[in-house]
Amino acid sequence: MSLKGKKIGFIGAGNMGEALIKGLVTANVVPAEAIWASDVRLERLKELDRQYGIQLASNNGELVRQADVVIMAVKPQIMTPVLREIAPVLIKKKLMISIAAGVSTAKIRAVFGKDVRLIRVMPNTPALVLEGVTAIAKAEGLEPDDLDTAGEIFSAVGRVVVLEEELLDAVTGLSGSGPAYVALVIESLADGGVRMGLDRITAMTLATQTVLGAAKLLLDTGMHPGALKDMVSSPGGTSIAGIAALEEGGIRTTFIKAVERATLRSKELGQGTA
Repeated sequence: MSLKGKKIGFIGAGNMGEALIKGLVTANVVPAEAIWASDVRLERLKELDRQYGIQLASNNGELVRQADVVIMAVKPQIMTPVLREIAPVLIKKKLMISIAAGVSTAKIRAVFGKDVRLIRVMPNTPALVLEGVTAIAKAEGLEPDDLDTAGEIFSAVGRVVVLEEELLDAVTGLSGSGPAYVALVIESLADGGVRMGLDRITAMTLATQTVLGAAKLLLDTGMHPGALKDMVSSPGGTSIAGIAALEEGGIRTTFIKAVERATLRSKELGQGTA
């Protein structure tokens, strides 16, 4: 399925839905008039219409009838009732893409009780500034170019990787939840700067740009993180002194445990655990 001439529908118009709409429109992947959205918040829909000029659906059923590709952008906790609502109008010729964390394709298919073309993906919030990363899960029962269609949509807001579905919980624990971890790192670095006498605005500028620059350096050069650490760390210098303090606090183990716990929580959400 090529996106040319196709309509994209978003059930749920929260931050991620808006990020994707913005990316598709900004990158000229899909014209605004070919994008539909539905949401329980009418004011939210009107806001998106004013900003991007998209089409608004009065309910989820109407959206599914209008769209060729349906993107489920609702919270995992309300997926089941929404799926039941749209099941009568979701036909095989339509492609569904779910971004709900932890909700497997098997569970979605079980709710529908019929064969559907379904792809599960895990994006992250930097998609809001078109710097996200999305994992797309391989699936059975798709048309030959359905994965390419999903890739084209999510490439509009950042990078894309294709994985087996069983790895998506780990993706959720790493890149899905990762922006929150990085935000804590930035805030902590800035706090350190303030403690040492910098004003808050300057400390935040230094911290955020340092994280951004280090990440871009690793991405653009393919350099191993350890090599960058060694490049910055002079013998007996300031960087190695700071690294020693981080190691005293168990920074590596703490981040590993954070990804592990978030992954386990993703699995719990997928099983319906509150």
